[in-house]
Amino acid sequence: MATPGPGPSNDGMSPEVLRVLARYNGWMNEKLYGLAARMSDEERKRDRGAFFKSIHGTFNHLLVGDRVWLARFKGEPVEDGFMGPGIRSLDQELFADFDQLRRERALTDAELSAWVAEVTEERLASPLAYKKRGQRQEHPLWWAVAHLFNHQTHHRGQITTLLMQSGTDPGLTDVLGMLWEEAASARG
Repeated sequence: MATPGPGPSNDGMSPEVLRVLARYNGWMNEKLYGLAARMSDEERKRDRGAFFKSIHGTFNHLLVGDRVWLARFKGEPVEDGFMGPGIRSLDQELFADFDQLRRERALTDAELSAWVAEVTEERLASPLAYKKRGQRQEHPLWWAVAHLFNHQTHHRGQITTLLMQSGTDPGLTDVLGMLWEEAASARG
């Protein structure tokens, strides 16, 4: 699929907006992992009927998705039969140990933030080509970046629901909450 329209466009997806979304991603992940850390492993892994069954399973899925997309964004080679580095399926459990999963989440968030810090408007408008289930895909990079951040928000919304169902209130989860918190911190 070629880039649509008369020429390259990122349709308003600016590097500045991406930096906000990357900060929000890290902020929310740390908040939700912090709340989940207060639960027993059994509670985190309890099948609650969610698409990825449990809080732990949904956290794993988010890490899988982010690592697959980051590899694509960076142009890292992926072996046949894999979706990303060491990743064969979207429901693959990368880490059964919650503390290890949390550390890897933080490392991936830092890697994503570093990548976003370097991205330009021109790069966002340029094509991204990769293989998905053996089929070549191509579209503007910004489509995939928008998808990545939307995908995170979607599944973190599921996690907040699962936390609420277990009696844990995640509090404010809006990007505005993070921005208000940052502004208050900057004022001292």
